[in-house]
Amino acid sequence: MNPKEQIDWNKGSGLVPTIVQEEKNSEVLMLAYSTRESLKKAMETKQGWYYSRSRKKLWRKGKTSGNTQKLKKVLVDCDKDTLLFRVEQKGNACHLNKKNCFEAVK
Repeated sequence: MNPKEQIDWNKGSGLVPTIVQEEKNSEVLMLAYSTRESLKKAMETKQGWYYSRSRKKLWRKGKTSGNTQKLKKVLVDCDKDTLLFRVEQKGNACHLNKKNCFEAVK
């Protein structure tokens, strides 16, 4: 079955949370959102493509920064409403020039 057909696109009004994880060490790098179109582009090009909620358009990770993602695997969760992208990250994943987008709550 086509992965795009396995996803419940209606729950999030066409947006699906996408957890991005480093393939080699399982580090969680970021959370983004995918649409049918961005998922299709990601799977076709084997790159990190997402939907920007603030800009209201598709974006390819690293287009301006050079911090690209090579898509290795796409998984869907048991509720069919969240994706997991396993990637090979080149450079930092966070737009604040950090390896990942997460820090400990204090």
